[in-house]
Amino acid sequence: MPADTQTTLLALSPLDGRYAGKVDALRPIFSEFGLIKARVKVEVEWLLALAAEPGIAELKPFSAAAAARLRALADGLSVEDAARVKEIERTTNHDVKAVEYLIKERLKDDAELGPALEFVHFACTSEDINNLSYALMLNQARQDVLLPKLDELIQTLRAMAHDHAALPMLSRTHGQTASPTTVGKEIANVVARLQRQGETLAGAIMPGKINGAVGNYNAHVAAYPDIDWPAFSQRFVASLGLDWQPYTTQIEPHDGVAEVCDAQRRIDTICIDLCRDVWGYISLGYFKQAVKAGEVGSSTMPHKVNPIDFENAEGNFGIANALFEHFAAKLPISRWQRDLTDSTVLRALGTAFGHALIGFDALLRGLGKLSANPERLAADLDASWEVLAEAVQTVMRRYGLPNPYEQLKALTRGQGINEASMREFIASLDLPAADKQRLLAMTPGSYVGLAERLAREI
Repeated sequence: MPADTQTTLLALSPLDGRYAGKVDALRPIFSEFGLIKARVKVEVEWLLALAAEPGIAELKPFSAAAAARLRALADGLSVEDAARVKEIERTTNHDVKAVEYLIKERLKDDAELGPALEFVHFACTSEDINNLSYALMLNQARQDVLLPKLDELIQTLRAMAHDHAALPMLSRTHGQTASPTTVGKEIANVVARLQRQGETLAGAIMPGKINGAVGNYNAHVAAYPDIDWPAFSQRFVASLGLDWQPYTTQIEPHDGVAEVCDAQRRIDTICIDLCRDVWGYISLGYFKQAVKAGEVGSSTMPHKVNPIDFENAEGNFGIANALFEHFAAKLPISRWQRDLTDSTVLRALGTAFGHALIGFDALLRGLGKLSANPERLAADLDASWEVLAEAVQTVMRRYGLPNPYEQLKALTRGQGINEASMREFIASLDLPAADKQRLLAMTPGSYVGLAERLAREI
């Protein structure tokens, strides 16, 4: 058995087993390696910032070459380097301290950087490094993976909305026959929702702090009382592309993380809504699914072509949202100035985003297999002439005819209405000739209002 097959078969999480190849884009970001790499980057940039501060006379400014060597350490961090961190951690029993020791180990023989060893992790608590690292990881995942994937989904749905803008479909409010729409307009509704939540996800600020053990710059001031540490901290956090958080305990309060999780959770919820609706439309025969050669729909019923991609997507979005809900509820809470419950929870961020990513891919795969079934759509419409009751009674109201709603209710509710009976009723009405003719020419398939226009404008 190949080693990689054995590894996936023995994986505890499906993200590292069955679905391992589907989350490769997130693995360098949210893995233990990704976290270590982010920590090294923050430590290196902090050291560079300290060296550039004139008020720290004991730390001489680095040459451009030395600065480049430092950044190369962070940017080029390898899995082997991360393994060395884990080896050091077995002694320190502290993951951030192990990162500090790795950097010092790599700098000790450098003629220019070696004398700066004690300014690595200077005045920092572990959470100074961690909060900035997770913020960088979330930003990278959001910008490089999640938003592009969401945009791909939106573009796919927009194309479907335009393609089917004029294809009429019977609505089913409360599961019952209702005023017609078009397939494209129903898809356009989803596009509009996803666009709005995508803008929220993209616009969510990611705060960061670097202000010491309880947020007061205690050690900073003890060492260098004349430096404006809040201003220094603000410049440093901003240099990482993050939003400065001026007021904290030992930990950055994680409200920004919660906001990102809530935004992604709403996106996932919209996708679940879409999955369930499409599942239902497939069941009604409104959509057909492309058949994949060799694929089995049922172990006993050979005729079946199941909507498995939409079911897979719904399940994965559900798992992701269970975690996102916990993150958003738990992470902003910490006892007094710090407890450690956030540490283990933050490590699961990649699991939530991994399931969301699998959900996106399954949904896109399912949408790619769909084709509309105009014949089935038309058949449902042709069997539902009662939907014109809304149009008829509204025109009756315009011209003051007596009891229009009640008349149509008596005619249509719970009764079989067909084309002949509906047109007979319309013909009997005392309406202007042009309006009567317009109603007589109307069919369930043409009674779609502005649905086509709205679908094309999305």
